[in-house]
Amino acid sequence: MLKIFRSPTTILVLIAGFAGMALVLYAWRLPPFHSSVEMTENAYVRGYVTILSPQLSGYVADVPVHDYETVRAGQLLVKIDDRIYAQKLAQAQATLAGQKAALANSYQQELSAKAGISASQAQLDGARAAFKRARATWDRIRPLSEKGVATRSDADQARAGFEQADAAVNQAEAGLQVSRQALATTLGARAGLEAAVTGAGAAVELAQIDLENTRILAPRDGRLGEIGARLGQYVTAGSNLLALVPGDVWVVANFKETQLDGMKAGQPVSITVDALQRSELTGHIERFSPAAGSEFSIIRPDNATGNFTKVAQRVGVRIRVDAGQSLAEMLAPGLSVVVRVDKSAPAQTVPDQSAGRTTIGDQGQGA
Repeated sequence: MLKIFRSPTTILVLIAGFAGMALVLYAWRLPPFHSSVEMTENAYVRGYVTILSPQLSGYVADVPVHDYETVRAGQLLVKIDDRIYAQKLAQAQATLAGQKAALANSYQQELSAKAGISASQAQLDGARAAFKRARATWDRIRPLSEKGVATRSDADQARAGFEQADAAVNQAEAGLQVSRQALATTLGARAGLEAAVTGAGAAVELAQIDLENTRILAPRDGRLGEIGARLGQYVTAGSNLLALVPGDVWVVANFKETQLDGMKAGQPVSITVDALQRSELTGHIERFSPAAGSEFSIIRPDNATGNFTKVAQRVGVRIRVDAGQSLAEMLAPGLSVVVRVDKSAPAQTVPDQSAGRTTIGDQGQGA
């Protein structure tokens, strides 16, 4: 029996068996290899990749930047031929000037109408004074004419003067009413003219915006991707011209749901970057995804049909890269990393805009 265990072949088989068992125990994190450190290779660097597109159509007149160039906020990236839009702006400005002139003429017409009212009022006052004089004359002549003291011609003349003065008063009152209606018409048309000026001003603003949109500027500091715009190319609204990648990056690690127990926001994280010769960076957990990754897919799995096989779901964990690390500046969105989280480490305070909301990771805080 001892000879069998002394055989080199038997010893090798036993060593291989023990090594296999140890490997299985380590892979499943079973004693004595149980560890509080959770690791995943399903992790990538993320960042804000902004696709820049024009808001209008035209020919590309200038592309003063190059692939992968570093740019500053407000720097010109692409310029579209602006001759048509400059003329539209000039046309809108001319229309605005015409509408303003019409509005100013309305105010002048208001002054003229008020002066006409004053003149009509003066005519009415004069007609009323003449009417009083003619009435007084008629009142004197009429009793004398009835007694035969005054001649008939004098009576007819006095009566005609009275009736003429009465008609003049009516005419002056009508003229005053016409002047007042002219003022009301002017004031009533004022609202339409003011609306026309407002509309023309809005058209100028829109034309100005279109003219400014012919210059595509960098919205913030960052680096450019490949430039898709070419000189002389005709582009339309929404065309992808180039991409801007700011320097802000973070890591999204997709842990299995069975690894989340005990993870908390603020715990330290070790990040191994494949592209940097597997150099290690440090970070901290910021927050957890509100749902498993399968819930965000376009076509979600329907587990209510067919045979069911339980598959551990993965939940995204956002990790902030600690500042002050020189290698952190070399991180770029899309790079693969390996993330390790020690669930036994104390959590630190991490600013989180989603504070107050319960996430999947919060369920493990009591562990």
